[in-house]
Amino acid sequence: MRAPRGVVEEITITVIRKTVTAAGCAAVLLATAAACGTVQNLTAGQKVDHAVDRLGEQKSLAFQLDLAADPDALTALAGDADSEDALPPEFAKLLSGLRVDVAVKSKKALADSGEKDLIGTSMKIAGAEGVLVEYRVVGDFTYYRADMKAVGKAMGVPMPSADDLPASEKEFRKVLEGDWVKMNTQDLAKGQESSGSSKSSADGADDIDAKTQRKIVAAVRGVIAHDVTFHAEDGRDGTERVVAKANFRELIRGVFDKLRPLEGDLPPGTDLPSDKDLKDAPNKKVAVDFTLKNGDLTQVKVDLSVLADDPKAPKLPLILKFSEAGDVSAPSGATEIPADKLPGGSPFGGGLLGGGTL
Repeated sequence: MRAPRGVVEEITITVIRKTVTAAGCAAVLLATAAACGTVQNLTAGQKVDHAVDRLGEQKSLAFQLDLAADPDALTALAGDADSEDALPPEFAKLLSGLRVDVAVKSKKALADSGEKDLIGTSMKIAGAEGVLVEYRVVGDFTYYRADMKAVGKAMGVPMPSADDLPASEKEFRKVLEGDWVKMNTQDLAKGQESSGSSKSSADGADDIDAKTQRKIVAAVRGVIAHDVTFHAEDGRDGTERVVAKANFRELIRGVFDKLRPLEGDLPPGTDLPSDKDLKDAPNKKVAVDFTLKNGDLTQVKVDLSVLADDPKAPKLPLILKFSEAGDVSAPSGATEIPADKLPGGSPFGGGLLGGGTL
């Protein structure tokens, strides 16, 4: 029985698209906050910019993405309940309590780290009932576990049980039982490359060179300086709040207008939306809230409800928190699964296992 990866992608595409767009605006603001217009804006923007630089100076970093939202708010964001983009109630409930934790530790400052410098990385996806999926990359191995019963219940889609496995896939019993398994990361990458599933990443075709990165930052800075305002408010005990505001439609149209001349320098398959595609983007003010503690960035918050069609939609806060990474060591007792046991057609090959990398 195949895991319903395609089903999951279909039912989440609209809400994920809108969520990522809004989060992308926050990322743009983070990367270019110093390029603002007035004296007040420059001061507030620089504070955020300096705080982001300090994140890159760390050797250990964790961030938590929390969608603290009511299921009805998510349904409103996804669109008309009677349309093809309607969000199933089960999945709206899952997303309403969704939390994603990512941690990374390196031998060097993260801004200067390459893949060989990383000591360990991890990602954990949790719902209201606990951890759904978790995987780590430590040393030579990728470690993975999942609560398949909870995932199936949350998705409203039956998941295979250990008894459903054919004899040829008996190695995956541990996965279905929720135990830790591990695969050699290098062998896993080679297997996916040979099957064509990650060729572009393996040969570096997905990388953006430093010159193009500088062009992108320079192009976006002009838009940020023109369309975004920053305002800082002092708090207690070294806490400070910086709010960045912009018209959502004007901001993203301006950004993509500046990026289109660079499209030929972007990785193959990168399709930027046309102005026609963006004409229905919400014509509303969106605010990104940055919290700084003694100069360190501790939280970024944006209310996605402003992007919903219903002006009375309940609040939908997307919160990103930063802290020092916790445990990213290799879990004990993991059962090794040979990479050659992960054929492309397997429900576990590259789908549930996340491609073996973070």
